[in-house]
Amino acid sequence: MSQKLVQNQAAVQTQQLSSLQVALAGLMELPVTELADRVRDEMVDNAALEEADREPDADSAAAEADEGSGEDEAEEWRDAGGDFGEAMGDYFNEDEVPDYLRDRADAARDRREAPLTDSTSFYDDLLSQVGEHELNDHEREVMTYLIGSLDADGLLRKDLSALADELAIYHGVKTDTAELERLLGVLQTFEPRGIGARSLQECLRLQLEDPERRTPWKKLALEVVNHYYKEFIGKRWDALRQRLGVDEATMDHVRHELTRLNPMPGSALGSGASALAPTVVPDFYVYVGADGLPEVEVNDGDVPELRVSRAFRDSIRQYAGQRDKLTRQQREAYVYARQKVDAAQAFIGLVSRRRQTLLAVMRAIVSLQLPFFTSDDDESQLRPLTLKEVAARAGVDISTVSRATGSKYVQTAYGIYPLKYFFSSQFTNEAGDELSARQVRAALREIVDAEDKQHPLSDEAITARLKERGLPVARRTVAKYREQMGIPPARLRRE
Repeated sequence: MSQKLVQNQAAVQTQQLSSLQVALAGLMELPVTELADRVRDEMVDNAALEEADREPDADSAAAEADEGSGEDEAEEWRDAGGDFGEAMGDYFNEDEVPDYLRDRADAARDRREAPLTDSTSFYDDLLSQVGEHELNDHEREVMTYLIGSLDADGLLRKDLSALADELAIYHGVKTDTAELERLLGVLQTFEPRGIGARSLQECLRLQLEDPERRTPWKKLALEVVNHYYKEFIGKRWDALRQRLGVDEATMDHVRHELTRLNPMPGSALGSGASALAPTVVPDFYVYVGADGLPEVEVNDGDVPELRVSRAFRDSIRQYAGQRDKLTRQQREAYVYARQKVDAAQAFIGLVSRRRQTLLAVMRAIVSLQLPFFTSDDDESQLRPLTLKEVAARAGVDISTVSRATGSKYVQTAYGIYPLKYFFSSQFTNEAGDELSARQVRAALREIVDAEDKQHPLSDEAITARLKERGLPVARRTVAKYREQMGIPPARLRRE
């Protein structure tokens, strides 16, 4: 049999995140208050990074003009022998963020200034994420019941077969454990990760398996949770180190990775209107201009304006011109200065890019929800909106929109809203028009407010009134929304 060599070409798409992309993703997630801390800590870690004068005097302004733009400086460093990407190494890997940054999260929240009066419940926070997934009416109903079955810590302790029976007996919804298992898998992708786990072990595993968690010690941490869970619970770190076959330094990283996990992911969400309303600093301002159109501004807050240290720049120029004559000590000083300058320039670029991306995302949201912003924040004007639509309008990836909208707030003339507020599930009326769940809630409130309090409307009657308005929702949905809005049943509304 003859043999011959055949060569084929096939296009294979792969994605590999650089250290700079990881760093940008980390900055994108930070609200303005935490970004200020992150910038100041970077200034402490990198002596080549310093705060620029907000109002420089004439001499310093002239000096800055002579030095050129940031892009010119970056090119200059490369000409002097530096490489913008290579010099970074793993410096900006998200796992390198110091512990004290995470410890400051609670303190940062305490410094927020403006009160957020329209607090949402743990249930509402999760329900708002349902609209980000393509589910039919039946699946949304089952998903809603799953969310309502979670305990306060975010874990699901009810057996799936019991949930299937409850849905069939009490709500007339037919499902099975296979469908519940599939939808539970969708629920377990909601934020914060760990929601919907059926045990603490599964909760920790879900957090570690999050695709957004990219650290060198993720695999080892998963091995601990999957195979050495008892040792982990017992804090037997020496035994774990021996089982993993790693050195003490690596074990310290693995332990840090594990102790960062949240055993109660439900506590990260709102606890309802009865809880004290948190205070926030808005990341954006939206106001209607003289032309009647909304304008968007980014709140820079206390984030320092940055520049590269002149002393380090002068060192680079001095050493670059005589590299062949440098002593060993001078070469080491040159390499150190070059790396610090490259890192500083890269960080300045990342902060600038973060701002531009956030502005693009917020402008996309405003344009897609234009009736809301031009109608005195009338929530009935909100349309169903997904991350995919915003990503397409802003020209960024869906994951970027997810990071940009998490833990961010916008202030309008009528209040402060979390960006997640503008994303909603949808219904379709008989005319084929898409309707936001918030439109249904707003109409429900109007109907109840206008009813005869001596003869209040039952859920069936409210359902009929909504249908007359072109909002065909089920009676169970009316009852669910009524409970979420704190509206008592008809017998308790009678006066």
